[in-house]
Amino acid sequence: MPPTFTYPGVYIEELPSGVHTITGVATSIAAFVGWAPKGRTDVATKVLSFSDFTRQFGGLSSGNYLGYAVNQFFVNGGQQAYIVRLAWTDAATATATVGGTLVLFASSPGVWGNDIQVSVTQQVADPTRFQVQVSSIASGQVLETFSNLSATPADPQYVVTVIDAESDIITFVDPATQVAGTPVGTPATTPPVPLVGGLDGTVLKPNDGNFEIALTANPTAGVFLLDRVDIFNLLCVPGETDGPTIGTLQKFCHDKRAFYIVDAPQTAKTSGLGTTGPVGSTPGNITGPFAVNSAYYFPWIQAPDPLAKNRPALFPPCGLVAGIYARTDASRGVWKAPAGIDAGLTGISGLQYVLTDLENGQLNPQAINCLRAFNAYGDVVWGARTLAGNDQTGSEWKYVPIRRLALFLESSLYDGTQWVVFEPNDERLWSQIRLNVGAFMQGLFLQGAFQGTTPQKAYFVKCDAENNPQASINLGIVNILVGFAPLYPAEFVVIQIQQIAGQLQA
Repeated sequence: MPPTFTYPGVYIEELPSGVHTITGVATSIAAFVGWAPKGRTDVATKVLSFSDFTRQFGGLSSGNYLGYAVNQFFVNGGQQAYIVRLAWTDAATATATVGGTLVLFASSPGVWGNDIQVSVTQQVADPTRFQVQVSSIASGQVLETFSNLSATPADPQYVVTVIDAESDIITFVDPATQVAGTPVGTPATTPPVPLVGGLDGTVLKPNDGNFEIALTANPTAGVFLLDRVDIFNLLCVPGETDGPTIGTLQKFCHDKRAFYIVDAPQTAKTSGLGTTGPVGSTPGNITGPFAVNSAYYFPWIQAPDPLAKNRPALFPPCGLVAGIYARTDASRGVWKAPAGIDAGLTGISGLQYVLTDLENGQLNPQAINCLRAFNAYGDVVWGARTLAGNDQTGSEWKYVPIRRLALFLESSLYDGTQWVVFEPNDERLWSQIRLNVGAFMQGLFLQGAFQGTTPQKAYFVKCDAENNPQASINLGIVNILVGFAPLYPAEFVVIQIQQIAGQLQA
């Protein structure tokens, strides 16, 4: 609005520039789903290191791949991950009544809760105030302390509010009812009281019926807890090779603009895959319409197992490959194929099978990405095709970097154009859209994300009267067309050598 002119002089008016900066979204936040002995089962929990995972989910557990995959992700370059812990219905949460009035529960089901003890100490100066201390029975270490608490709901230091909001170990929320208990009166000073009754329940292993029920049967639990996460880019369900389940997870990732890293079955062999192409351990189509958002890796990796005195064991490759994706994104960009001599596998001792060039040549045209062992470069990722990348399909999303670049563009533009909603739909809006989306695409072009030596050859942004006719305007629709020329990986290198005749002296 222009100012009201009243006095003679100079007036300053700030004019909107129409600039709305579009920032690229993250590309390598991984999500891992599996059984763990500890950790919340009702939310997807962010972890920033394997130590963080160990603290919240108990670290490695024998016979279960989740902890190993998360460790391999971080060792190979991963930075952020979300963990979804699966637990069966017979898992139980440890509980205790402390101080006569506080009915407390462990923050998640499992035997781990039986190691927790809680004490209450009333304050001498004010007996209506008290302290709650949480400690480990096994080590005697104090884990958490909450002071100056009150049993009065209106008090800012109300014990239920403070502990439910701040404690990672205990809660007042009854897991059976999801209702927080209310203390009746101020608790008495009480020595440490152990929580009891915690049970791990049935250990859920991939490709087991119970595992798959916990994974995908409930639309508000399992993998669908990731619906509440702002963004994740890579999905890993370590060791899950059931065909129908893979198909379900592919559709989930397609709907979430995420990418699913699929493990080949541990029993898969080169000869079998060469005949069947990429398959799961049970019949099911894993190369259907949603396969563009997934890639298949073979064989499994061999690594020292700390729980078996570092004897070598076989593990699914998805966590390690997700780390390679993250490392490549950070060093080169999402448009670079996460494969080649720079995609070395860290923290392993070998591969389940050492493939030859001819065996690799059998599998690669069928969209099976191989892990290879080379004398000069060690163990590396040696394939970059999506599960829609079979030579016979002719898919435009044949290669992993092209599909992931498209997902990056979609997510970035989706987030970066929210300001357009409810703006007046006319040429002024269209020009602002072209300005802001064009600036974003130009930035990527300068980083080398597209083919072409000029912006005109690399990308275009169209938003004008031609693709926004009056009929669309009347419906409240603004159409934005963005095109880009992707960089195709140099999958095959051909060196031609020709003999020439020597020069004759005159």
